[in-house]
Amino acid sequence: MYQYDHYDKQLLRERVQQFREQTQRYLDGKLSEEAFLPLRLQNGLYIQRLAPMLRVAVPYGMLSSDQLRKLADICRRYDKGYCHITTRQNIQFNWPQLEAVPNILAELAEVEMHSIQTSGNCIRNVTSDAFAAIADDEVADPRPYCEMVRQWSTLHPEFAFLPRKFKIAITGSIDDRAALQFHDIGLRLTHNDKGEMGFQVFVGGGQGRTPIIAPRIRDFLPQRYLLSYLCAILRIYNRLGRRDNKYKARIKILVKAMGVEEFRKAVEVEWLAIKDNYSPLRDQDIELAKQHFSQPKYQSFDKPLSISELGQNKQPQFKHWLMHNVRSHKSPGYCAAVLSLKTPGKAPGDITDEQLEAVANLADRYSYGEVRTTHQQNIVLADVRIDKLYECWQAARNHGLVSPNINTLTDIICCPGGDFCALANAKSIPVANVIQQHFDDLDYVYDLGELSLNISGCMNACAHHHTGNIGILGVDKKGEEFYQVTLGGSEGRLNQPAAIGKVLGPAFSRQQIPSVIQSILKTFVALRIEGEHFLNTLERIGMAAFKEQAYASIR
Repeated sequence: MYQYDHYDKQLLRERVQQFREQTQRYLDGKLSEEAFLPLRLQNGLYIQRLAPMLRVAVPYGMLSSDQLRKLADICRRYDKGYCHITTRQNIQFNWPQLEAVPNILAELAEVEMHSIQTSGNCIRNVTSDAFAAIADDEVADPRPYCEMVRQWSTLHPEFAFLPRKFKIAITGSIDDRAALQFHDIGLRLTHNDKGEMGFQVFVGGGQGRTPIIAPRIRDFLPQRYLLSYLCAILRIYNRLGRRDNKYKARIKILVKAMGVEEFRKAVEVEWLAIKDNYSPLRDQDIELAKQHFSQPKYQSFDKPLSISELGQNKQPQFKHWLMHNVRSHKSPGYCAAVLSLKTPGKAPGDITDEQLEAVANLADRYSYGEVRTTHQQNIVLADVRIDKLYECWQAARNHGLVSPNINTLTDIICCPGGDFCALANAKSIPVANVIQQHFDDLDYVYDLGELSLNISGCMNACAHHHTGNIGILGVDKKGEEFYQVTLGGSEGRLNQPAAIGKVLGPAFSRQQIPSVIQSILKTFVALRIEGEHFLNTLERIGMAAFKEQAYASIR
């Protein structure tokens, strides 16, 4: 895990002091709301429906046990005893007092955390694969490259006021667990024919009002040119991106308006003009970054225990967890365990101060003092010895962290919605809760196979409803909350191409949603071929059968 040097620490101290002074000037009436707005946004501070919200950066999802304990302490003393994990792997505090935010930032800086550029029209937190460095389908560990991009983009003077926010994701895996094609820039590590390391480059993806799948603009970019090529893309966007209409200001709109080929040409021309003078990454730069992410000192086993062997003669609840929440590891005798934050009755992605401390203890005891937050709003213990896994499960169970539902229907991705967000048209959390309660039969849920259900409270699509196999979007109809259902979305995982869900038809009331989802699933079960994924059944039979049954269920 990257450790801050004295330059990093000095930057954070100065940034906190700067924002403390700005906040005090605002509270004293010396700084207008208009003037304070961009200052607070670039420090991760929003004004939500009921209180301020502070978004804390978790670069590429990595957290240490010390950081977890500090987050727990802040939850207790400055918030209401819990925080929220976002789809971009960040942490949100929903109830801090404005005057306390500089103190929170100062305490976060003590454990090498901050909220710089977690909002505003700038380059946001770089995200990645929560199973980086341990996944068996990985070409290379993406985290060193994420860190180099983080350092390059933090307070970059040229890109501090872009036309709109800008999001970058990097993965090293074949299976896309980072939703690359739904980012402004997506980078996938790959080798060329000569065995050299580089990137496939995708540009212009996104969701919101105009969901677009990012096209690939380069098949191979040598790794030494990573930062200069990113600079070229951002310069084209900074110059040509629209600033007259925030709904048309994202880079996806620019790529679509120019056309992929013209955009690619513009980037290549810009890049060729700067690449030789832009300090290409040297081998020693890349190796230095990699040193921060060296493998833990894994124990060697003469006869390493396998995950399947561990499940023998254990209780059914553990076997379910083993099957759904545990995945294989590159190192023999180890595995990765996903701690679910999707307990029925709780807001998806929320974690309490007590649970944060419990996860810190689990990390110290079983996973080398580190965890990863996930795009699906869960937490990963990445390096658990298989022979310690049952013991780990027992400890996690005491804190409500072992719901055996990862990648199933009830592993719902959900935004805070109308309960918190001032932008939301409808509430999301109550809908997620009622679906989880309605589908509480694990045997039925498991029979459905892997299935994603995402719920967003507005068109901003913070919960990526466009990419859910089943998506739910909160809409406003004459002052009342309704929900639009989409089918067929995919982030591009599990051999499924990236896809944007299609609207089923007119929106439903909140009371109708459980029956509608039930009818969709009944249709799937009745018409699928044995072992067939939901998306494959949908593609084979079309939307009409699902639509007919969904609307019949509410007549």
